[in-house]
Amino acid sequence: MEIDKKIEKFITSHHVLTLATSTTDGHPYCCNIFYAYNKQEGAFIFTSDDHTHHAQMMSNNSHVAASIVLETRIVGKVQGLQITGEVKRAADGDKALYIKRFPYAAVADLQLWRLEADFMKLTDNTLGFGKKLIWQK
Repeated sequence: MEIDKKIEKFITSHHVLTLATSTTDGHPYCCNIFYAYNKQEGAFIFTSDDHTHHAQMMSNNSHVAASIVLETRIVGKVQGLQITGEVKRAADGDKALYIKRFPYAAVADLQLWRLEADFMKLTDNTLGFGKKLIWQK
């Protein structure tokens, strides 16, 4: 199923997501990360050092959740995306995509990952109160 253009527009208009990871026995953790979005594959590309707490958790349990949110106090403008999927090491082409979005990263030692989404739910009050758009792989 093709990802709704409204969901893609929301994703590409932001650049930070909150990534939620957990240990294999269920202890949760979250972090905020910059991302580039691969529209063709529905994948979020990000960098994280292997020694970070969340990278170690992802290495042991690749199933994650994430969210992207527009901060507003105006109820009619509330928008937020919830995502689930699997995290893997970056694929060919991911580095170029990430550097295109964040050119300053070209000089960094990047340890790139990709979140391959299997579910996305956009709550978008600009379409009507509590309106939800759902995509599932």
